[in-house]
Parts: sequence; structure tokens; C-alpha cells
Amino acid sequence: MSHAGSVDIIDFILLTVYPVVALFIIEAIFRLVKIIPTWTKLSIQGVTMIAFAIAYIGFMPYIATSSDKHINAEPHWLSAFVLLALAITLFYQARRSKIDPEKSDY
Repeated sequence: MSHAGSVDIIDFILLTVYPVVALFIIEAIFRLVKIIPTWTKLSIQGVTMIAFAIAYIGFMPYIATSSDKHINAEPHWLSAFVLLALAITLFYQARRSKIDPEKSDY
């Protein structure tokens, strides 16, 4: 994640951890409910990563807090790009899993 310099270090760490926690929660839910196909899980994870990318670009002033009132939080463009790349990979794996479930590793 790119550190724009306009967020506190705690916010920076939390912004790094949030997408990972979301992926783990979705994974845990789908492992508990085993009747749902894996392509659905991968698609939901991809949509979640797109939502985080949009939030990191558009809603950064509302997410990050700063001790200095004159500093505005800047969008995290590099982080959003990485999350979008992860979403594309998840959608590719979902498509692959839907076409041939035997080839899916998930």
C-alpha cells in the first residue's frame, strides 16, 4: 500500500489490514456453508476488492484521521490499483472455476 503521507501510521496499518480481513471473513463464511459453489465466493471477494478500491480513492477523507487539521487525506491510487488487479485475478479464477470446477484449486 502506498503511504501518501497524509494519514497517521495507525490508519495506514488499518487500511492495509481491512481488505485482508474481508477476504478471510468471506473465506470463513463460505467454508462453513459448503453448499455454495466456489465461483460465487471468488466473485464476492472480487466485488469486495473493487469496493475497497473505490473507498480508497473516493472516501479517503472520511476514512483516515489526522492529528493535524490542515492535512487532508489523499486518495491511495496505488493501493486501489493493486486491489483492482487482485479483483481481476479473483474474477478470472471464478470464471475458471465456473467453467470447470475440477481445475479450481479453491
